Amino acid sequence: MQVVKDFFENNNIHSKKIAVGVSGGADSLALVLMLKEELKDTQIIALTVDHGLRPTSKDEALYVKKIMDDYEIEHHILSWEGDKPKIGIEEQARIARYNLLTEWCKTNDVNYLCIAHHILDQAETFLMRLERGSGVFGLSSMKEISDRNGIFILRPLLKYNPCYMKDYLKNKNISWVNDESNDCDDFLRVRMRKFLPILDSKTGISAERIYKAVENLQRTRSFLEYSVNLTIENHTVCWNNIAYSFDYSKFLLWHNEVSFHLIGKIIKELSESYYTPESDILLKLLNNMRKKDFESFTLGGCIILKDNLKIWIIKEYRDKSFSYTTTDWNNFI
Repeated sequence: MQVVKDFFENNNIHSKKIAVGVSGGADSLALVLMLKEELKDTQIIALTVDHGLRPTSKDEALYVKKIMDDYEIEHHILSWEGDKPKIGIEEQARIARYNLLTEWCKTNDVNYLCIAHHILDQAETFLMRLERGSGVFGLSSMKEISDRNGIFILRPLLKYNPCYMKDYLKNKNISWVNDESNDCDDFLRVRMRKFLPILDSKTGISAERIYKAVENLQRTRSFLEYSVNLTIENHTVCWNNIAYSFDYSKFLLWHNEVSFHLIGKIIKELSESYYTPESDILLKLLNNMRKKDFESFTLGGCIILKDNLKIWIIKEYRDKSFSYTTTDWNNFI
């Protein structure tokens, strides 16, 4: 069975260079070796992020380097420099990891980055977002193919149980690193991971069942994204990546769900953030925008205002004065 090759062929992905995030755990080690084995005409490049959060992190990165050298795979260690946050360390480490990986890819003209997320990761993500009360976009969890910082993120193993990857390595007599943080109950993801077997045994809600639900949600998300993008294309004007505008009368006719995701998408784009604003504050904005006396609102590094029967969403420049008046925007247009 050629799992990785089938993934690339089914998605019509052809590239001379592919990068892979390799931590030293069983999943990522198996993935990089599968890529090397199955994509014989592609240069595989392993990238290991050393967060510097544990005393053993450097040794683990060097262990990965040794295996990559054995299999003649190009390897680079990327270090997270500077002071580390005292709170929210798991999320900040994840953001730092993706930033380091994608920046390396952009600098070295690599368009595709493979990550070894599997079916249990998908189930854990779903449950974590369920706990936060996420909507369709959040509950649809991770895609097999997504974009981050202009790099395509590929998850060829998303449908597979991690036992498959461990068996693959055992057959090659390769050991892997066990991250002790995976057993730390301080992290919600770890608690969800430990809860999954209980959920399955008590209710029959397995990781596979959750995966099927996520697939259905992703189809709904895809339709919403299509509707939002079509509305942006046909009913909004983008002003040099500084602002968007659209008719207030048309906005009042849009479906609430389209308005919700459209406004969030525009704010995310203008503010150059990876995340859309939190749903509660975004809903508050939308409710205010529908009131006759709505004038302005600030959210996510943007100013949203009604001016001359139009809605403007404008990137906020905090380092200089900017007057948002009809005359200014007429001159800008």
